[in-house]
Amino acid sequence: MYLYVFDLIHYYIGILKKLSPTKIINFIKLYVGFYYSRWKGEPKQFALPFYVSIEPTTSCNLRCPECPSGLREFSRPTGMLQNNLFEKIILQLKGHLHSLTFYFQGEPYLNPEFLKMVAFANTQNIYTITSTNAHYLTEENARQTVLSKLDKLIISVDGITQEVYEQYRIGGRLDKVLEGTKEILKQKQLLKSKTPHVVWQFVVFKPNQHQVEAVKKLGRELGVNEVKIKTAQVYDFENGNNLIPDIEKYSRYTKKSDGTFALKNKLLNQCWRMWQGCVITWDGKVVPCCFDKDAKYKLGNLANTSFANIWHSSSYNNFRRSILNSRSSIDICNNCSEGTEVWSE
Repeated sequence: MYLYVFDLIHYYIGILKKLSPTKIINFIKLYVGFYYSRWKGEPKQFALPFYVSIEPTTSCNLRCPECPSGLREFSRPTGMLQNNLFEKIILQLKGHLHSLTFYFQGEPYLNPEFLKMVAFANTQNIYTITSTNAHYLTEENARQTVLSKLDKLIISVDGITQEVYEQYRIGGRLDKVLEGTKEILKQKQLLKSKTPHVVWQFVVFKPNQHQVEAVKKLGRELGVNEVKIKTAQVYDFENGNNLIPDIEKYSRYTKKSDGTFALKNKLLNQCWRMWQGCVITWDGKVVPCCFDKDAKYKLGNLANTSFANIWHSSSYNNFRRSILNSRSSIDICNNCSEGTEVWSE
């Protein structure tokens, strides 16, 4: 318990260190804009984003059945984020940006310049996060990850036996996940580093729901900083799906009296995400959030337009307006998990 509390304190200190008076003021202005817009029913954006997600690549080594990368089914171009575009974006955002997640679709470690990008973002005092399936956390990659000063590393572990793990993580090996976890923890110790904060993330599906308590136990035994239990998004849920858990608290969906399923999220005509951040694809497209996996709602492209112009554009405000008027009519919102998605254990 002492180590857990100590880790938690250090984790929050790390977050606070990336703040500045400008970033704090910017965040307050975002909140004011969000609540003013809700009150008036008309979008007003008074600041720039506090958080963004950037996609290092669309490529992935696994074939997870509810993931466009896994299914190899994108309706947009696929590829790798180039370092020159990345640095151009970061130099525009650094003054107001607090947090950056290196993830949208794909496996970040497949981009050979990924850790170089992480290191650059940290030189700009930005809190860095990534999510990985851990198959590429070799001794050298783990060492370079620690040296890059990545702040938070989320490792997907969706089963504690190979038989269960591979039912969703198709093509994956649990032993590689465990080896990668041990390697990153070893390198942190060798390099006397408190970062990255290592999170085991367990997405609950019907085939693995019986292993929730066991994954918490195993995570504690290995020494990860945190275990997170996450509800699963499935695309075709209305008429049921073999991946939806039977245990109600682990599901994003509720079963109705007629046997069909509905999203637990009430989809109110508001969304904080539209004010506080966005997603940037590998080729510089700005999209509203991580549920727009095919970049259907492209709001601009950073390859040829400044971020500030896109963020305050009529296109972006029209999208925010549609959220305030009729969120349920927007297709990417109809599987949104906000408020039902994830919790720490």
